[in-house]
Amino acid sequence: MTDEDDVRAASKAFYAALNRMLSGDAGSLTDIWVHSPEATTMHPIGDRQVGWDQINGSFERVARSSTGGHVEITDQLVRVHGDTAYEVGVEHAAFGVGGTQLTVNSRVTNIYYREGDGWKVIHHHGDKAPGIAEALDEVEPA
Repeated sequence: MTDEDDVRAASKAFYAALNRMLSGDAGSLTDIWVHSPEATTMHPIGDRQVGWDQINGSFERVARSSTGGHVEITDQLVRVHGDTAYEVGVEHAAFGVGGTQLTVNSRVTNIYYREGDGWKVIHHHGDKAPGIAEALDEVEPA
């Protein structure tokens, strides 16, 4: 396999973990993220998280509040530069938060870093999507 194939496999694992999160299990994201203060995210739910502890907390919050759904990336483009890689695409998600059904289609950038045991996510950015933060705050205030 090429490095690009390996990054695509890491992306597939990331989106599989996001789908498990939407069913209430954020634990599988632990294995695929870099656990360092340099890790960051800017989710479609808004705000910015810096460091694994904040990132993990945001995923756990969504997992506790989500009532199931599905997320996937389309129009994926992957580039590898040494021990760093990125993908851009469009993220499509449909899920429930409390009694609110949400649909999100946002541009996304994911950055991967090669660690000893493979490629892991070090940054995730998706366009802020109206309605998600508000629905989440109704169910579980930040």
